[in-house]
Amino acid sequence: MKHMKVVIVEDEISASDNLRYQLNIIDPDIEVLTVLDTVKSCIAYFSKPSDATLVFMDIHLGDGLSFEIFEHVQLNIPIIFTTAYDKYALKAFTVNSIDYILKPVHQEELSKALDQFKNLTDSQFLSQTDITDVFHLLKEQQKTYKANYLIAYRDELIPVKTEDIAYFYIDTGIVKIVTLQNEMYSMDKKLEELEHELNPAQFDRVNRQFIINRNAIAKIKTYFGGKLIVNVNPPTAERIVVSKAKATSFKNWVNS
Repeated sequence: MKHMKVVIVEDEISASDNLRYQLNIIDPDIEVLTVLDTVKSCIAYFSKPSDATLVFMDIHLGDGLSFEIFEHVQLNIPIIFTTAYDKYALKAFTVNSIDYILKPVHQEELSKALDQFKNLTDSQFLSQTDITDVFHLLKEQQKTYKANYLIAYRDELIPVKTEDIAYFYIDTGIVKIVTLQNEMYSMDKKLEELEHELNPAQFDRVNRQFIINRNAIAKIKTYFGGKLIVNVNPPTAERIVVSKAKATSFKNWVNS
């Protein structure tokens, strides 16, 4: 393999110094071209031709997420991400055979990542579109979702934890909630509003009438025409049907 020229994108001096040190131990011939510490400086640098053959890129920089770089420049250099995000949040990377290293960076993990880089072809690295998709995924994960709802009930206001809500549903034009403890309340909101307030990892709009908590799912049955029937606890008086068009994405959500 030709002489490796590396760009380090990292806003912590100690982390970039450690990475440079580890690279030198693994292969003294690796040349670090530059260290960039902001999204802005990366955009300026990668807007011009570069001799870099590999980029080590931290995800969280001082002025934003490094994925923002790809919204401004076309970067065709393979990237190994260094990050403090957990493995679950970054499972999308492994699907595309790109590597990432969890901080703090250790020599053994770094050496494995370099070996993988040397063995991979260009087609096995994330494309610009893939990276942008992961960026939007992480931005979504950073959103703050509703943790509680204050429900008006008779002459009281009752705080209900979102995680305790089994499902939301429409009944004669009114949105109602049923808790995992089988308590029922009405609320002055639309399901469309709730979709934006609820964590999509925990709640799914399965059809026009229902948003359900994954923890409320008791059983899923196949139905005619490729549809699904979802049984929940507490049970509903109305059958919850998932359309054929949504069936696959729903099963993937439940299985994630």
